[in-house]
Amino acid sequence: MDSAFQRPRQSRQPIVLTALGTLAAAFLFWAAFLRPTPVPAVPVVAKAIAVLKGESGASGTITLTQAYPGAPVNVSGELYGLDPRALRGFHIHTAGDLSAGCLSAGPHFNPLGQTHGAQTDAVRHAGDLGNIDTDSEGVAHVSLEDSIISLNGPMSVIGRAIVLHAGQDDLGKGGNEESLKTGNAGARAACGVIGIAE
Repeated sequence: MDSAFQRPRQSRQPIVLTALGTLAAAFLFWAAFLRPTPVPAVPVVAKAIAVLKGESGASGTITLTQAYPGAPVNVSGELYGLDPRALRGFHIHTAGDLSAGCLSAGPHFNPLGQTHGAQTDAVRHAGDLGNIDTDSEGVAHVSLEDSIISLNGPMSVIGRAIVLHAGQDDLGKGGNEESLKTGNAGARAACGVIGIAE
């Protein structure tokens, strides 16, 4: 072939540099906007404790356990200094604020806006745990399971208060407006904030 008719060889260097630049720009775009950022794991709470105290001498410790988020919560413990052979309302209240005693714990925990009821009712406050009964020594042995409350997520009771009332809860069947709010369970005899336990 005649050298006069040969095409000059083009350098491949600009093509390679353009390709590398495009890849680098694509990587930087991916790293800045598309790459999933790691989300810190939310710790799962498996156990919580509330130490209840009251001005009338009622006291005790309640333990709440949950095997995994979504599982029922087991509520157990013992309360002392109560009237023998009596039923008393037992609820979780909205706030863990006990700065003014049990009164500052607010109303029953009720994120779904329901009326008061028994723990077994379809319509109830999330914090309605019914009544506990005392033995002949005035000790209440608490052991119940609840599928509404949780130690995790939007129904979590962590940081809220458990309140033991002075009277029996009528479970929303008292036929008056107060029954549908509080179960006519009376004064707040003892309370404690639900805190995370190790």
